[in-house]
Amino acid sequence: MSETLLLKQSEIKNLITMKEVVDAVETAFKAYAQGDVQMPAKEYLFFNEGDLRIMPCYVRSTEEAGVKCVNVHPQNPLEHKLPTVMAIIEVLDPQTGFPLAVMDGTYVTDMRTGAAAGVATKYLAKSDSKVLGIIGAGKQACTQLMALNEVMDIEKARVFCRTCSTRTNFAKIAAETYGFDVEAVDTPEIAVKNADVVVTTTPSRKPLINADWISPGTHINAMGADAPSKQELETRLLLKSKIIIDSWAQASHSGEINVPVSQKILKRKNIHAKLGDVIVGNTTGREDNEITIFDSTGLAVQDVVTAGMIYRRAREQGVGSEFNFME
Repeated sequence: MSETLLLKQSEIKNLITMKEVVDAVETAFKAYAQGDVQMPAKEYLFFNEGDLRIMPCYVRSTEEAGVKCVNVHPQNPLEHKLPTVMAIIEVLDPQTGFPLAVMDGTYVTDMRTGAAAGVATKYLAKSDSKVLGIIGAGKQACTQLMALNEVMDIEKARVFCRTCSTRTNFAKIAAETYGFDVEAVDTPEIAVKNADVVVTTTPSRKPLINADWISPGTHINAMGADAPSKQELETRLLLKSKIIIDSWAQASHSGEINVPVSQKILKRKNIHAKLGDVIVGNTTGREDNEITIFDSTGLAVQDVVTAGMIYRRAREQGVGSEFNFME
């Protein structure tokens, strides 16, 4: 084979559903927990206006390999009319190193990040969870809601973000899409009070959620912190909760726990487990009425497993265009 398959975002959107991505991401967490994955921690390049992350991975049992390059530039939407996050994924053949596919990774990143929260909620939230609190109302909040709707019987959602029109619009579209009550609220406290599940999706560098606002039995998906100095949850909340991470190397460097870890307030012994270990049964998940927190930094294995599924389906359906880089 000398042709590389090129896939753009509009093509990928028609190839996968959120339910399939949730299943793929659960498989990815399992593979990581079972030692089936070669995956160095993501590397960062820091620019004046943002950063670039490089994320390689190889899954031995399925012979899937690839690398994602993903940027985060917060000023992009306002200053350049570009998304904050953009990504490209290369899928390659481990036997030869040949580039099987190069695809848009922006949509894949949005979907698999939402799916990670879906998997965590499936294993860590109370089984009868019905009320959802959402902090942030951007693209990631949309895919979080999409994934959580796959694993929860949501009756009501409350959403807060700083811009009134953005949260109002999010609530209106979400209510029309999913058919349950979605309310735009004026403060993060109202959004999370008495919620069964909370999801945070902001780039905040100062805590937005106070420990006193969170009820016993709540599960929190902390999705926003993805670089050093970012933090959405008050440290006191972390210290009183059962913390589950995706990867210690990444979470301690740039996840929700990175600030209290760097301050030596939170130590590795304060972390209950990796999510994959809960999924495969190596350790316990939720017990009783405790507060659980999933600190998600995003693993390359999630991208590679999802991209592999997309590549195979595109080949089956004849989607995408061929390109010969060797000519």
